[in-house]
Amino acid sequence: MAPLDIRLIPALADNYVYLLRDPETGAVAVVDPADPFPVEAELNRLGWRLTHILNTHHHADHTAGNGELKRLFRAPVIGPAADRARIPEIDEAYGDGDRFLLGARPVEVIDVPGHTRGHIAFWFSDAGALFSGDSLFALGCGRLFEGTPAQMWQSLLKLRRLPEETAVYCGHEYTLSNARFAVTVDPGNDALRARVAEVERLRAQGQPTLPSSIGLERATNPFLRADDPAVAAAVGLAGADPVTVFAEIRRRKDGFH
Repeated sequence: MAPLDIRLIPALADNYVYLLRDPETGAVAVVDPADPFPVEAELNRLGWRLTHILNTHHHADHTAGNGELKRLFRAPVIGPAADRARIPEIDEAYGDGDRFLLGARPVEVIDVPGHTRGHIAFWFSDAGALFSGDSLFALGCGRLFEGTPAQMWQSLLKLRRLPEETAVYCGHEYTLSNARFAVTVDPGNDALRARVAEVERLRAQGQPTLPSSIGLERATNPFLRADDPAVAAAVGLAGADPVTVFAEIRRRKDGFH
């Protein structure tokens, strides 16, 4: 099967919108259309026709383009069943373990509450691609606006268990700030220090830091490493349970500048 064609579109201040095309069928999805106009422009440039609109969660910077893109292309809006009432223009709603097709491509839905109560991620297992919205970021995770540390930790564990080669496409370019924070809670991590240098190089050149990978996040993302004794010790919680450690890391990140 031909690879899934994935295009990254910067939007708003620091959002990323993704276009995905299944070459076998010509089916095209947009993930989290923050702004419909750059999406429409890129579709026209590529000569692609939109067939699906995918939302990971209800926040306006991920759903504001739903109405205009649906009007232009008559594409169905797909989003989380647990938050159906807050997804603009929604047509199809899915929950944990549900599957649907993008053309010939199977898409698995993973419930990842924490940032919002109804957040989902889209996993294209045959293409090795995860669209994580604002749950898992490169070197970070989303703020807990509606969920608890225990919920978010369990959500991140689901994603951490995916194959290490899985490419991670998240909703924002937060990686440089996340990197500078990460070294404060995982100072002995050589892989993290190397990654920080690479992130700084990419951003200095105006390049995106995505996609990441599950393997890279396992090795360097402190929010996925709350059960690592070195991280627990670094935040003064040696021997504490992972949820307590995770909550402390999230608390520190919320106040990091």
